[in-house]
Amino acid sequence: MKVVALVSGGKDSCYAMMKCIQYGHQIVALANLMPVDDSVDELDSFMYQTVGHQIIVSYANCMGIPLFRRRIQGSTRHQKLSYRATSGDEVEDMYELLKEVKKKIPSIEAVSSGAIASDYQRLRVESVCSRLGLVSLAYLWKQDQSLLLQEMIDNGIVAITVKVAAMGLNPTKHLGKDISFLYSYFHKLKELYGINVCGEGGEYETLTLDCPLFVNARIVLEEFQVILHSSDSIAPVGILHPLAFHLETKAESASLSGCDKMNDLHHENMGLVYEVQAESLEGCEDAKQSVADATVLTKAADNGPQISTKKEVLTFAISCWFGASEKASFGLQDDLKSVLRKIEGELSGHGLDWRNVLYVHLYISDMNEFAVANDTYVKFITQEKCPSGVPSRSTIELPLPQVGLGKAYIEVLVTKNQEKRVLHVQSISCWAPSCIGPYSQATLHKNVLYMAGQLGLYPPTMSLSKGGAVAELEQALENSEAVANCFNCSISTSSVLFVVYCSESIPSSERGKIQDKLEAFLEQIRSSSMKEGNSPEVLNHLSLYVLVPDLPKRALVEVKPLLYVMDDAETIAEGKPLTRTGNWSFQHESWHDSCINRCIVNGTICAVVLSVTNDTAVRLCSEFLGASRKSEDIQNLISERQMERISRFCIYLLDKILSENGFFWEEIVSLRVYYPVSLLIPLDSLSLMFKNVFEKLEEMRQQPIFNIVPVLGAGWSTSMDDLITCELFAQRT
Repeated sequence: MKVVALVSGGKDSCYAMMKCIQYGHQIVALANLMPVDDSVDELDSFMYQTVGHQIIVSYANCMGIPLFRRRIQGSTRHQKLSYRATSGDEVEDMYELLKEVKKKIPSIEAVSSGAIASDYQRLRVESVCSRLGLVSLAYLWKQDQSLLLQEMIDNGIVAITVKVAAMGLNPTKHLGKDISFLYSYFHKLKELYGINVCGEGGEYETLTLDCPLFVNARIVLEEFQVILHSSDSIAPVGILHPLAFHLETKAESASLSGCDKMNDLHHENMGLVYEVQAESLEGCEDAKQSVADATVLTKAADNGPQISTKKEVLTFAISCWFGASEKASFGLQDDLKSVLRKIEGELSGHGLDWRNVLYVHLYISDMNEFAVANDTYVKFITQEKCPSGVPSRSTIELPLPQVGLGKAYIEVLVTKNQEKRVLHVQSISCWAPSCIGPYSQATLHKNVLYMAGQLGLYPPTMSLSKGGAVAELEQALENSEAVANCFNCSISTSSVLFVVYCSESIPSSERGKIQDKLEAFLEQIRSSSMKEGNSPEVLNHLSLYVLVPDLPKRALVEVKPLLYVMDDAETIAEGKPLTRTGNWSFQHESWHDSCINRCIVNGTICAVVLSVTNDTAVRLCSEFLGASRKSEDIQNLISERQMERISRFCIYLLDKILSENGFFWEEIVSLRVYYPVSLLIPLDSLSLMFKNVFEKLEEMRQQPIFNIVPVLGAGWSTSMDDLITCELFAQRT
């Protein structure tokens, strides 16, 4: 992509440009924000470094590309973490600057910034990029600061300190010093006082005088003045004010690979400096946009989409789809609009809206129409409607038409309170895949971390890992671990359940390796953690493998982890069993236990994966099928009568597990029933069977929401040949 780089003059923004080139992008312009008054060194800004701004004008000549500058008119008005366009805010200066750059160079596609750890700055850059239709590139994001500083030095960043404001840093002693000279001292201060070695906590700021991108010249600082802002005896604050400098022409334009392609502008524009004139920021457009399709709530006709809801608890589910008896489908866009409108109306009926949604399962009939689905989805679920963060999401292709459904099927997880923590990083970085679209990497609610479906994408390039399904799975797990670490947990110890969606494109011979890789990867992380002296509680996680027609980007694997994030003082405990009565017509037998895998956490979480294999079905239905029937023939012989018995058996076992561990059906958050379309049973028929079973359960005050999910196969092993697989998650709040 063609990139405009936000530059402050600091080491971070310069090294971010070098990383952009490393990953195949082209730097075609620079953008810088500076004080209104040239004599002022530093502004009271949460966003911008301005110390050393007098020298930034030389960057255009040093790199041979145009520099666009704008004087900062605004101030910090919107102080919340998530940013919304606010008149008079300093972020609007960045918006106006980049808007002008895009106007002058329409081919620009992305913006580079040097954000390492500041969510405040990253979110504001992402907000501006989103408004301008640009991609945010933040290749330093979440990188280890000690390693990063060493990388910068090793790769030729020559930068000096221009501000110090930390214990152990003395303005008269440490200003104007090269970062390579101070490297060891920074680490000493980290050990003594816990400073950030890259200065991310404001401990120091730098000015880059030379780097491999400066192909024409380097900057030589001749004279400077130290200005003391605070003479505090513990942590004095001082800045470096440049008095004289010159450019030293380089004999050879030795450049980083790819620098010769840094821009496509005419030669006569090379090195020019443009000052973007200020306009009044008071009239900046509000970021909220009214989208007709998103705001019109239509009452569904009697033959409209089918919806099921569980209402009387804190966290509940809503699912919506078109059934076989509904109107003929006019395409994915129309079906998805109708389903989203219906869900929006259902939320409104509870006094809720999209802000209350934690997670979205988006099932579509054809992954070739993913772009259509995403464009439709974003008209309903937007940052403006979800100021605390858009919900996390997984998108899967399912064989919907084969079971009489329309082209879109959605399940949303809803909470009545909004006490959630959302991680939504839209910048492309080396940390984990960006979520440029309308969904978040993860959402934490009541100690449960709902993670978006993770593909095997290599974060810096957002391309699928090469090497087949196992390589993709390993990358997807690395991405999941990076996300989990942001919540101070690990997928190796805190996971309750892994749902691994497998594309039918995976050769049968490779499917078994997926399960082995998952367990080996988790064990590797646990071993590494123990070597570092950590010994956290390890949950006995569950695994569920689901075979589907296709996944986004033609991926072979998508991983959806569900984690329990313990409080610091919390320990794992068991719930107290309950006594229940019920007329199930089943006597417990020892082989029943082989159908169940469970994970019970702290008496508040109950997760179950129930597997009804062909062998199980033969045992259950032998009186109908005859003892001589082979299990491999069962899917061709199952009638609705036998399936009714199997559905009763599923609920009987789930009820048994819940009661043994002290849980009620009213505490169910989600229950999914996966079944292969090869059974040739309509979804509506199977749904009715399970509904009838719940109605006969004596202790049931209210039917739990459950979703019937048609797939190509499922199971807790990668053979994925179960007749029925149930995935249950309950939480006591």
